[in-house]
Amino acid sequence: MHTRFLIHKSVLADIDDIMAVYDTARLFMRSSGNMSQWPVGYPSSGTIHADIALGRHFTMRHDGLIAGVFTFAIGHDPTYADIDGQWISDNPYGTIHRLASARLLPGVADACLEFCRSFGLDIRIDTHADNHPMLGWIQTRGFVRCGIIRVADGSPRTAFLLPRM
Repeated sequence: MHTRFLIHKSVLADIDDIMAVYDTARLFMRSSGNMSQWPVGYPSSGTIHADIALGRHFTMRHDGLIAGVFTFAIGHDPTYADIDGQWISDNPYGTIHRLASARLLPGVADACLEFCRSFGLDIRIDTHADNHPMLGWIQTRGFVRCGIIRVADGSPRTAFLLPRM
Protein backbone atom coordinates (compact mmCIF):
# COMPACT_ATOMS: atom_id res chain seq x y z
CA MET A 1 0.00 0.00 0.00
CA HIS A 2 1.37 3.39 -1.00
CA THR A 3 0.96 5.93 1.76
CA ARG A 4 0.27 9.48 0.68
CA PHE A 5 2.04 12.33 2.39
CA LEU A 6 1.12 15.99 2.36
CA ILE A 7 4.35 17.81 1.51
CA HIS A 8 4.59 21.54 2.17
CA LYS A 9 7.21 24.15 2.95
CA SER A 10 8.20 23.97 6.59
CA VAL A 11 7.24 26.72 9.01
CA LEU A 12 9.10 27.93 12.08
CA ALA A 13 6.17 26.95 14.31
CA ASP A 14 7.10 23.31 13.61
CA ILE A 15 10.80 23.64 14.48
CA ASP A 16 10.63 21.53 17.67
CA ASP A 17 8.84 18.70 15.87
CA ILE A 18 11.25 18.96 12.92
CA MET A 19 14.27 18.73 15.23
CA ALA A 20 12.69 15.69 16.93
CA VAL A 21 12.56 13.97 13.52
CA TYR A 22 16.29 14.63 13.09
CA ASP A 23 16.93 13.17 16.56
CA THR A 24 14.99 10.03 15.57
CA ALA A 25 16.97 9.74 12.32
CA ARG A 26 20.27 10.16 14.18
CA LEU A 27 19.34 7.32 16.58
CA PHE A 28 18.41 5.12 13.60
CA MET A 29 21.78 5.87 11.99
CA ARG A 30 23.60 4.79 15.15
CA SER A 31 21.54 1.61 15.44
CA SER A 32 22.41 0.69 11.84
CA GLY A 33 26.17 1.14 12.31
CA ASN A 34 26.56 4.73 11.10
CA MET A 35 28.34 6.16 14.11
CA SER A 36 29.73 9.44 12.80
CA GLN A 37 27.29 11.03 10.33
CA TRP A 38 25.11 13.74 11.85
CA PRO A 39 26.81 14.23 15.22
CA VAL A 40 24.65 15.55 18.05
CA GLY A 41 23.66 19.09 17.10
CA TYR A 42 23.57 18.44 13.35
CA PRO A 43 21.62 19.65 11.67
CA SER A 44 21.39 22.63 13.99
CA SER A 45 18.16 24.50 14.46
CA GLY A 46 19.99 27.48 12.92
CA THR A 47 20.60 25.49 9.74
CA ILE A 48 16.95 24.48 9.58
CA HIS A 49 15.82 28.05 10.32
CA ALA A 50 17.95 29.20 7.37
CA ASP A 51 16.52 26.50 5.09
CA ILE A 52 12.99 27.51 6.11
CA ALA A 53 13.76 31.20 5.49
CA LEU A 54 15.05 30.29 2.01
CA GLY A 55 11.85 28.32 1.32
CA ARG A 56 13.70 25.08 0.70
CA HIS A 57 12.88 22.98 3.77
CA PHE A 58 9.87 20.69 3.51
CA THR A 59 7.73 18.78 5.97
CA MET A 60 5.90 15.58 5.09
CA ARG A 61 2.72 14.92 7.04
CA HIS A 62 0.44 11.96 7.38
CA ASP A 63 -2.73 12.24 9.47
CA GLY A 64 -1.44 15.54 10.85
CA LEU A 65 1.84 14.09 12.13
CA ILE A 66 5.25 14.95 10.73
CA ALA A 67 6.47 11.74 9.13
CA GLY A 68 9.56 13.16 7.41
CA VAL A 69 11.53 16.27 6.57
CA PHE A 70 14.04 17.28 3.92
CA THR A 71 15.75 20.18 2.21
CA PHE A 72 15.48 20.53 -1.56
CA ALA A 73 17.86 23.19 -2.84
CA ILE A 74 17.50 24.12 -6.51
CA GLY A 75 20.55 25.51 -8.27
CA HIS A 76 24.30 25.43 -7.86
CA ASP A 77 25.45 23.77 -4.65
CA PRO A 78 29.01 24.78 -3.70
CA THR A 79 29.51 21.48 -1.85
CA TYR A 80 29.34 19.72 -5.22
CA ALA A 81 31.75 22.01 -7.09
CA ASP A 82 34.80 19.86 -6.28
CA ILE A 83 34.32 16.13 -6.83
CA ASP A 84 36.79 13.29 -6.92
CA GLY A 85 35.09 11.78 -9.95
CA GLN A 86 32.81 13.39 -12.48
CA TRP A 87 29.19 14.44 -12.66
CA ILE A 88 27.48 12.60 -15.53
CA SER A 89 25.45 15.70 -16.39
CA ASP A 90 25.81 19.47 -16.20
CA ASN A 91 22.03 19.99 -16.51
CA PRO A 92 20.25 22.21 -13.98
CA TYR A 93 19.72 20.29 -10.76
CA GLY A 94 18.22 20.24 -7.32
CA THR A 95 19.91 18.69 -4.31
CA ILE A 96 18.26 16.65 -1.59
CA HIS A 97 19.85 17.34 1.80
CA ARG A 98 18.99 16.36 5.35
CA LEU A 99 16.31 13.81 4.45
CA ALA A 100 14.99 12.25 7.65
CA SER A 101 12.12 10.02 8.66
CA ALA A 102 10.24 9.99 11.94
CA ARG A 103 9.98 6.22 11.36
CA LEU A 104 6.18 6.39 11.58
CA LEU A 105 5.48 4.99 8.11
CA PRO A 106 7.47 3.56 5.22
CA GLY A 107 7.83 5.48 1.98
CA VAL A 108 9.15 8.82 3.23
CA ALA A 109 12.25 8.75 1.00
CA ASP A 110 10.26 7.65 -2.06
CA ALA A 111 7.69 10.41 -1.53
CA CYS A 112 10.50 12.95 -1.16
CA LEU A 113 12.08 11.76 -4.42
CA GLU A 114 8.75 11.84 -6.27
CA PHE A 115 8.19 15.41 -5.07
CA CYS A 116 11.69 16.53 -6.07
CA ARG A 117 11.45 14.86 -9.49
CA SER A 118 8.28 16.82 -10.20
CA PHE A 119 10.48 19.90 -10.77
CA GLY A 120 11.91 18.29 -13.93
CA LEU A 121 15.55 18.65 -12.88
CA ASP A 122 18.47 16.31 -12.37
CA ILE A 123 18.61 15.30 -8.70
CA ARG A 124 21.85 15.18 -6.71
CA ILE A 125 22.29 13.56 -3.32
CA ASP A 126 25.17 12.42 -1.16
CA THR A 127 25.62 10.30 1.92
CA HIS A 128 28.20 8.90 4.30
CA ALA A 129 29.86 5.58 3.38
CA ASP A 130 28.50 4.06 6.63
CA ASN A 131 24.89 5.03 5.89
CA HIS A 132 24.02 1.62 4.45
CA PRO A 133 20.22 2.05 4.54
CA MET A 134 20.46 5.30 2.55
CA LEU A 135 23.09 3.92 0.17
CA GLY A 136 20.85 0.94 -0.53
CA TRP A 137 17.86 3.17 -1.18
CA ILE A 138 19.84 5.51 -3.46
CA GLN A 139 21.27 2.66 -5.51
CA THR A 140 17.86 1.04 -6.08
CA ARG A 141 16.24 4.26 -7.28
CA GLY A 142 18.35 4.79 -10.41
CA PHE A 143 20.95 7.21 -9.07
CA VAL A 144 24.41 6.96 -10.63
CA ARG A 145 27.48 7.14 -8.40
CA CYS A 146 29.59 10.07 -9.61
CA GLY A 147 32.37 10.28 -7.02
CA ILE A 148 33.35 11.63 -3.63
CA ILE A 149 32.70 15.14 -2.38
CA ARG A 150 33.69 16.72 0.92
CA VAL A 151 31.24 18.45 3.22
CA ALA A 152 31.96 21.57 5.30
CA ASP A 153 33.92 19.69 7.99
CA GLY A 154 36.08 18.03 5.31
CA SER A 155 34.65 14.54 5.71
CA PRO A 156 33.94 12.54 2.53
CA ARG A 157 30.51 11.69 1.13
CA THR A 158 29.58 9.50 -1.80
CA ALA A 159 27.77 11.66 -4.35
CA PHE A 160 25.09 10.52 -6.80
CA LEU A 161 23.02 11.97 -9.64
CA LEU A 162 19.63 10.94 -10.94
CA PRO A 163 19.09 12.32 -14.46
CA ARG A 164 15.85 14.18 -15.03
CA MET A 165 13.03 12.27 -16.63
